[in-house]
Amino acid sequence: MFGVEAIFLCTRLIFFAWNSRNHSLLASIRSTINMAQVANPDEPVVLAEETERVRLITLNKPRHLNVISSETVYALAEYLEKWEKDENVELIIIKGAGRAFSAGGDLRMFYDGRKSKDSCLEVVYRMYWLCYHIHTYKKTQVALVNGISMGGGASLMVPMKFSVVTEKTVFATPEASIGFHTDCGFSYMLSRLPGHLGEYLALTGARLNGKELVAAGLATHFVSSDKLPDLEKRLISLNKGDRDMIKSLIEEFSGDAQIDEESILTKHSIIDECFSKDSVEEIIRSMEVEASKEGNGWIGPVLKGLKRSSPTGLKITLRSIREGRNQKLSECLKKEFRLTMNILRTTISSDVYEGIRALTIEKDNSPKWDPPTLDKVDAKDVDVVFQPFEEHLELQIPEKEECRWDGKYEKSAYAAS
Repeated sequence: MFGVEAIFLCTRLIFFAWNSRNHSLLASIRSTINMAQVANPDEPVVLAEETERVRLITLNKPRHLNVISSETVYALAEYLEKWEKDENVELIIIKGAGRAFSAGGDLRMFYDGRKSKDSCLEVVYRMYWLCYHIHTYKKTQVALVNGISMGGGASLMVPMKFSVVTEKTVFATPEASIGFHTDCGFSYMLSRLPGHLGEYLALTGARLNGKELVAAGLATHFVSSDKLPDLEKRLISLNKGDRDMIKSLIEEFSGDAQIDEESILTKHSIIDECFSKDSVEEIIRSMEVEASKEGNGWIGPVLKGLKRSSPTGLKITLRSIREGRNQKLSECLKKEFRLTMNILRTTISSDVYEGIRALTIEKDNSPKWDPPTLDKVDAKDVDVVFQPFEEHLELQIPEKEECRWDGKYEKSAYAAS
C-alpha cells in the first residue's frame, strides 16, 4: 500500500466522512486530493539532516500528506541501517512536513496494479521488513507528530521510544472498511491495548486525538503544537541519545493530556463488553443492544459504519487482531504479509478493489461487497488467507542479532524469480 502517487492518501479520511455522511468534510478532503494532483513529482520524498550525533528525518511530501511511497520506504531503510551501524549517531528524530505526519499509503497503486500479478509485492515486502527494524531499532528515536498519522503512517510513530503528539494529531487505522486489514505491525500493537480497545479501533476505524493517544498508550507525550519547534531545537542541541535525559527534556514541554468526558476512551466498559465477542456478528448485535440504552447515542454512527464496511475485511481483521494477542512481532508481520498478498491476489474476494473504486475512483460511495453480508463469508475462505506460505516465500524477518539487517527483498526468493 505504499506507491508513488499520493492523490489517494485522503481515502483514509474519506472513510470517516463517508460513514458519517459528513459532506463538508468530504468536500474538503477531495479539495486536498485535487491539490495533490498538481504537486511537484520531483521533490525529494525524505530529507535527512545530520548534526553531530543527531539525525533528523523529514517526510517531505506535504502536499501529498507525506505519502509512504516505495521511494520513502527505500530511503528510510537505507538511512536507518546506516545510522544504527554508525557509532557516532545517538538520536534519530522523525517528523512530517506541512500539516500531516503521514496519512499512510496509496490505495491507487493497489487499484492500478490489480490486473498485474503481484505488482505491489516488492513495496509491501520492503515496508513490513522495515516495520520490524523500526520496532527493534538500537538507537533512540523520537517522533514529532503534528497532524494526520494514519494506517502505515502511524507505524512510524507508535513504535518509537518517544512519540510526541499535539492537539492537531489525528490517528486511525480504518483499512478494514474497504476489504483490507490492519497492517504494518498494528495487529501486534492494537492487540496489546487495554481491554478490547484494539478490536474497536481496527474494526471501526475510529479516530483518536493527541490526548487520547497518550491515554491509550499509543504515544508517550502531549505537547502543544506551538512548542514543537522549540522542542525540536532543544533535542538537537542536547546532542545525546540518553533516554532519561530525553524524557526529562520532553517533559519540560509536555502539557495536560487529560481526555474529554465525551472521549471514546471513557466508553471502555461498553467497548470491552461488545468487542470481546467471538465474531463480528455478535459484536454488532451487542452494540445494537447497547445503542437502545439511554445516553448511548454515540453508538449509532459506529454501527452504521460497521454495517457499511466490507464483511470480508471485518472478519479478516478481527481474526488478525485476536491472533496478534498471542503472536510475537515477527509472527504478526509475517501473517500481515500473507494477508496483504492474498487480499491483493483476490484469493477469496475482490472487495479491496471494489472499496477503492467506490471511494476514490468513481466516488459513488456505493461499494458492492462480495460476499455482501457477514453471514455469507465462509469461515473456510477466511482460513485460506491465513495459511502460511512455503518458508522461502514468507517475509524474512532477521531475528538473530548477528543477522539483524538480513532478509532484504533483494535477497528474497521473490527478487530471484
